[in-house]
Amino acid sequence: MTTSSNQIDKANPRKADWELDFYSRPILEADGKKRWELLIISSPELSGAEPFKWEKRCPAGEVNSIWLSTALKEALKDAQQQGWEAPLRLRCWRTSMKSMVKRAIEDMNIEIVPSRRTYALVEWMAEREKNLYPSEQGYMAGPLAPPPAPILNQPLPLPEAIRGDAWSWASLSIGMLREAAEWPMEFNGLLPIKDGINDNVLVPGLRMFSRTRSLALAGWLGGLEPVKLVVVGTQLILEAGQDDRWLVTDLDRDTAKAASMSLSKAQEEGGGLQFIAVQATPNEELFSGFWMLRDVI
Repeated sequence: MTTSSNQIDKANPRKADWELDFYSRPILEADGKKRWELLIISSPELSGAEPFKWEKRCPAGEVNSIWLSTALKEALKDAQQQGWEAPLRLRCWRTSMKSMVKRAIEDMNIEIVPSRRTYALVEWMAEREKNLYPSEQGYMAGPLAPPPAPILNQPLPLPEAIRGDAWSWASLSIGMLREAAEWPMEFNGLLPIKDGINDNVLVPGLRMFSRTRSLALAGWLGGLEPVKLVVVGTQLILEAGQDDRWLVTDLDRDTAKAASMSLSKAQEEGGGLQFIAVQATPNEELFSGFWMLRDVI
């Protein structure tokens, strides 16, 4: 088990949701069984401050909710010692592990959120898979059987509560998004933006309008845990939660092509950033809701 080192300020404990992955890794242990690890990282802060990180290996024969519950309590204790409050929410992105995680935290007063808004976790895992695991003894190098392709659910029409009066496709520069924390907004899911991304890169997004119920719409949208926008054929689809897919609208061919190109370019140049904004009207300065999304998972 390892933890990050943060400056401790028990008088002003830091607060953040947690992102969790409990799964096997591409390493064979001495007993011939694959390594299992619990990885925990706090959701990123806009300040760019060092997150809480915690990891622990689990013997393959002890992969169960009892071991996980004990490990999570150990992580909570370590977090407190480092100046963190216990998280209110724990995001779990693997559908196959949802039930085990739910059982493990049932007595901890923590809400489990099935969600792929685990951008910090995905980056940390990618870093470990690139830089850490290949140097480990037992690393399973060479051609492996590819993982099964995920089964994509058929997109469902957006719930009635999230259908506004109108929508528009839009773009904002990275430079503008860096200032988003200063914008007036009610609900938000802002993300830190890496320094290396050029301020002139354009980020595509969706603006949704509802003159009479924009705040309610934003509240419902946040509850869906929006992950990313994709264009499939001529459909604009919002992927959310663990495996939800919502049909936002049908597009004409030219609009679909332009939107697809914008999303692809943002993935190449802008770290996969996207956004969704909810406002009462196009000229309204207040955002009822504003979410940054990333196409990374």
